[in-house]
Amino acid sequence: MVDAESTVLLTVECQRGVVGPESALPELAAVARSSGVLHRVARLVDGAHRAGIQVVHAVAERRPDGLGTGRNAPLLRAAERLPVQQLAGSHAVRVADPVPVDASDLVVRRLHGLSPLAGTGLDAVLRNLGCRTLIVTGVSANVAVPNTVFDAVNLGYAAVVPADAIAGVPADYTAAVLRHTLAAVATLTTTDELLRAWHRPRRPRRRPGGGDEDRDR
Repeated sequence: MVDAESTVLLTVECQRGVVGPESALPELAAVARSSGVLHRVARLVDGAHRAGIQVVHAVAERRPDGLGTGRNAPLLRAAERLPVQQLAGSHAVRVADPVPVDASDLVVRRLHGLSPLAGTGLDAVLRNLGCRTLIVTGVSANVAVPNTVFDAVNLGYAAVVPADAIAGVPADYTAAVLRHTLAAVATLTTTDELLRAWHRPRRPRRRPGGGDEDRDR
């Protein structure tokens, strides 16, 4: 969780059409905002930028003609009828305020499925980045977040979930998922614990001869 070179922070569906003021899922957006989850995601992204940790934003979108988007689940079929559509290139698929986006951030977009790690190329991108630990934040604790964690573990990554930086509906369902499901497959932590770990002074590395590097200078 503290090795910048092997850790990636992933935000899941923290986009305007999902958690913004004009969300297709207003109940989820309300929970993400009123609980402070979106604010904590923003703090983590800012902290990752400062600590030199790579940030990846995972966005769900669809083409206006629907090509490439699955219809093999009730949730996916229901999404076609929502009043706000997550159309590629639209305002809805931009990362939502107050989450900051840096020029060094990567944005991975998916047209299908329930997880940003399923058939999007994100796995290859993470491996090219040298990622071994994936920190998963965002929405929802009902579907996308657990799917992402399971996929990450199945692909060999160590998954970390800041428990106060994910949201689902109803709100108490998130606590149940964390306790009874995600705790078994991921390291659970908090936003503050991660930020403290990222900015904790590093101990001087030991030289083979026994002295600290700083002491030998």
